Amino acid sequence: MIATSRNSALEPVAAKVEAGKRLSQDDGVALYQSRDIHELGRLANLVRERLHGDAAYYNVNRHINYSNVCVLRCKFCSFYRPYPTGDRRPTEGQGVNGGLSLPLAGEAPTVDSPTVDSPTVDSYELSVETIAERAKQAYDGGATEVHIVGGLHPKLPFSYYTDMCRAIRELCPRMHIKAFTAIEIIHFTRITRPRLPIREVLVQLRDAGLGSLPGGGAEIFDDRVHDEAYQNKVGEQGWFDVHRTAHELGIFTNATMLYGHVERPEERIGHMIKLREHQDESLRARAAAFNCFIPLSFVPDGSALADRPGPTGLDDLKTLAISRLMLDNVPHIKAFWIMQSAKLAQVSLNWGVDDVDGTVVYYDITKREGGSGNTHQELSVDMIRRLIVEAGRRPIERDTLYRRVERQGASWRVEGRCDPENPENPASPRDS
Repeated sequence: MIATSRNSALEPVAAKVEAGKRLSQDDGVALYQSRDIHELGRLANLVRERLHGDAAYYNVNRHINYSNVCVLRCKFCSFYRPYPTGDRRPTEGQGVNGGLSLPLAGEAPTVDSPTVDSPTVDSYELSVETIAERAKQAYDGGATEVHIVGGLHPKLPFSYYTDMCRAIRELCPRMHIKAFTAIEIIHFTRITRPRLPIREVLVQLRDAGLGSLPGGGAEIFDDRVHDEAYQNKVGEQGWFDVHRTAHELGIFTNATMLYGHVERPEERIGHMIKLREHQDESLRARAAAFNCFIPLSFVPDGSALADRPGPTGLDDLKTLAISRLMLDNVPHIKAFWIMQSAKLAQVSLNWGVDDVDGTVVYYDITKREGGSGNTHQELSVDMIRRLIVEAGRRPIERDTLYRRVERQGASWRVEGRCDPENPENPASPRDS
């Protein structure tokens, strides 16, 4: 039998990981340069199990995209549509679902959908009532979270977004509202009259029912990449301003990285280090911090970068593992199965990942499966738990703040809370 040994190039990095020491920019680049995916997995799994043992988290949630109208023209995006010209207006509830009411979780779509990059896909915007109704469908089925993001719509007033939160809170008093990326928050500061600062926008949204912020819009924190792929979008300073302010206000957030388009490995590592530095400061001096980091795999179909191949499965797995190794102060690493596929998300549970997101149900931003355009992208709880168990992990349902959920059918409560009607306790997830 041939004796095996460690990859000599990774030995210094492995020694740091095993000793619990922080990795540098050069260490991260070395990890990307390595072809030893098994050693990467071993190291990432070591850190993952230090933090979480064999636990793997998921939640019962529903994604809602309120509009695909956007003033930006990011090259990587196949979701946006310009605001219609002339007398036309975006269609209520159309998008790729043909203007029909969306089915409940578990039901089949009623019509075939055109591809997302088809010119027949119109711009759409959902009414507050429609959004609240869809949230209520999920809530009645036992969902603990609604995740809401959309384009930067040039015509909708700020009151649309606060009214949206209030309507959901009224119909779904226990549902956590995770909504609006940092880019959307800055857009809201620009459409208010008089203009409001970031802090006041966040306070008004929180008072209306907002619970936390997703991490979208980060892309890659690098000037070269910004100028090449999304030059009209707010850059890293604006993104961090929003998350810094949210953390100061006690609003927990997530962080993302969109990879596999025009960036280089060293720019990915630089992105992670900037997030790590921000997290250090939030943990030291602010009331909230990042709950989770979600690497998002670029899907070229239908975008202005459609000629690029996008990341391979190996690149996906490597990026997830390296994220766990670099972001030592972010408690959770998520494989968003919509972007990386359920099969690769399952494998990643042994490559540093401890969270696979949730049921999702509908997702209108990317369609990985052959550009079919079908926004009905759902995993049942039984399927999620099966994927986790088959990976050798222990499935744990969580809420948005990573508190464990105790469930009987559609009825649920946060573990340890005596009052199931009041799970939105402001206690820090750091204590759970």
